[in-house]
Amino acid sequence: MSILNELMADVAALFVPPRCPVCGEPLLMGERAVCSFCRATAPLTGFWREADNPVASKFWGLVPVYRASGFLYYLHGSGWRQLIHGFKYRGAWRTARAMGEWYGRCLAESGLYDDVDVVVPLPLHPLKRCRRGYNQSEYIAEGIAAQLGVEVDRRSVRRKRNTASQALKPRRERARNVEDAFAVRHPDRLEGRHVLLVDDVMTTGSTLAACASAILQAAPGCRVSVAALAVSRRELGVKA
Repeated sequence: MSILNELMADVAALFVPPRCPVCGEPLLMGERAVCSFCRATAPLTGFWREADNPVASKFWGLVPVYRASGFLYYLHGSGWRQLIHGFKYRGAWRTARAMGEWYGRCLAESGLYDDVDVVVPLPLHPLKRCRRGYNQSEYIAEGIAAQLGVEVDRRSVRRKRNTASQALKPRRERARNVEDAFAVRHPDRLEGRHVLLVDDVMTTGSTLAACASAILQAAPGCRVSVAALAVSRRELGVKA
């Protein structure tokens, strides 16, 4: 996100009171990104407190992920889905960072992620990043890393194939769509470290599994954990 865009957003905030992206109500003084009511009623998973949880089980038999969790459920038709679409497609990157900070505080409080050494955002292909102007997963990763007190590595892992959107693919084709889509440019930066791989939304887990596999192949001495901001209740088989 350019400095000019940041400045324009700051100026706009002076004239247009910010609203909660979940419910649409004006944010009160002291409220940041999401209003207090929506925070209190958020569809949080609680998976970051459990070593064995439905997100972790998605990777069993696919890739040896050390820890895995999702922060909230991605619910169709809900305001939380609109919040995610806001930073995914409409430039609301500040919301992505604030949500990352919230998630990061929970990860830190759980104690299960205390030994994370570096946070790696799931990379976008350069063409897609150019069209969007930013990678929303980087802002989520920044928020998480700030709370864990570690660095963000945006350069070691790259997306070498501009794959079609997973949302447009049938479930059975998603793993094939992202096969060999990722490469590691600097395995020495990850070797021997505990890497936390961060993405915005996880459905089947195919994309995260493909990226984690690429990291482990390039740096076999590292451990990879996964943190997805939002996860699909249906894909995880979790009842409402």
